[in-house]
Amino acid sequence: MALHASETSYELREVVLRNKPSCMLAASPKASVPVLLLPDGRVIDESWDIMQWALRQHDPEGWLGEHQQHIAASQPLIASNDSHFKHYLDRYKYADRYPEQSRSDYRELAEIFLQQLEQRLNATRYLLGNTLSIADAGIFPFVRQFAEVDREWFAQAPYPALHDWLENISGSARFAAVMQKHPPWQPDGAPAIIVNGAMQSC
Repeated sequence: MALHASETSYELREVVLRNKPSCMLAASPKASVPVLLLPDGRVIDESWDIMQWALRQHDPEGWLGEHQQHIAASQPLIASNDSHFKHYLDRYKYADRYPEQSRSDYRELAEIFLQQLEQRLNATRYLLGNTLSIADAGIFPFVRQFAEVDREWFAQAPYPALHDWLENISGSARFAAVMQKHPPWQPDGAPAIIVNGAMQSC
């Protein structure tokens, strides 16, 4: 979403995680996605860092805020998301792998973060104000994962502001653009070049 918002052109290499290409492992031995390989050979292999890099190149919608103030303002939210929330989200999604507690127990522990988001979204339309920012784009995918675990439960959960926020982003043209399916990358295949969010034929 950040690459789309920054109007960055790039070559997309869709990978199947159970069959990771050797060039990806050579670029980033940590073997997780996403991996961004820059023209100068530098590698960025953390989502949050890729978002910041892209938006620092071009930020037409002001996701970084004035003087990039939204980066610092996002840090407490991103830290909570990446530690407490993701920890319990994984256990909620895959509760059979973590029998120490029940799925509902893990859900309740993850909800602590959702309650914080709900409080914020009761005050403003988005997490850092009334316009979408890097914080929203960074946290949205994980809240969406949480909602998908048990859609029926989430639909009736007492988070009306969070529901609206989630639906607003997931119903956007940008989300539809970045969620388009692409075939797995093949070394001898034609590259998938993304220009302003759209794939160009080669």
